[in-house]
Amino acid sequence: MKIAFVGKGGSGKTTLSSLFIRHLAAHEAPVVAVDADINQHLGAALGLDEAEAAALPAMGAQLPLIKEYLRGSNPRITSADTMIKTTPPGEGSQLLRIREDNPVYEACARTVRLDGGDIRLMATGPFTENDLGVACYHSKVGAVELCLNHLVDGPDEYVVVDMTAGSDSFASGMFTRFDMTFLVAEPTRKGVSVYRQYKEYARDFGVTLKVVGNKVLGQDDVDFLREEVGDDLLVTVGQSPWVRAMEKGRPARFDELEAENHLSLQTLRNAAEESYGNRDWERYTRQMVHFHLKNAESWGNAKTGADLAAQVDPAFVLGERSAVPQPS
Repeated sequence: MKIAFVGKGGSGKTTLSSLFIRHLAAHEAPVVAVDADINQHLGAALGLDEAEAAALPAMGAQLPLIKEYLRGSNPRITSADTMIKTTPPGEGSQLLRIREDNPVYEACARTVRLDGGDIRLMATGPFTENDLGVACYHSKVGAVELCLNHLVDGPDEYVVVDMTAGSDSFASGMFTRFDMTFLVAEPTRKGVSVYRQYKEYARDFGVTLKVVGNKVLGQDDVDFLREEVGDDLLVTVGQSPWVRAMEKGRPARFDELEAENHLSLQTLRNAAEESYGNRDWERYTRQMVHFHLKNAESWGNAKTGADLAAQVDPAFVLGERSAVPQPS
């Protein structure tokens, strides 16, 4: 299942996404974690030192490889140069799976050892000096969207994406790629403003959204969040000595995390599993095609010099039955 953590800058979404990833690893679940935030901090939150985090390969720099692999033998895609971030798979496309080894993971993912198990970590890559004034961050996040469009995942497998802050996630169709979106909100007016934006933008796309109240100090904070977001409030998280020690670079074993926070993380997992059970692969594929056609008309056709609508395979539906391994 695919899970996103979103929220305004400083809300604690990276910390909570890293705790959730640790929780999954402790329960021996296969996990691919993706840092898609313009501020790349997920690696550090998962215990990498500064040098290790800086050495993570940038997905944005591997776009040619990613495109060439994913297009496979799809006859509707004449070259990797005509693929854009929204290009959907079709007959002959190479699909990604959580547990496999493939050239995309080899180039873009690194193994991180956590208490209880290993996870794969991928990162879009930070803004570089060469990007300043000539590129937007969404060009890097496009590599993540392309991979999610070609990913077949099962109910006991997890992709966890730490998204860019605020409502920037709506600059593409990637916000529809998730079974569950956890919006991390502080109990303040600014803290819930991003929630209102997300709720409004996602209304027509069947996005499952739950709020995780963070930095909650007491019942008054809980009451405030409940009043502002209603039944979308799933769980709240307070101050954590374990997290504070982790942020100082001195984390204890994960099983020493406070019991109430372990319960909160299990609540997140239960909600995600329930949402995955409602996944509609046909709608999932239809939304993918919708955003591809929209991007093709808006800018993709002009940029590539091709009719990108012709890349759509009308008979293809992404799903578990399409997960038969294909030859490289």
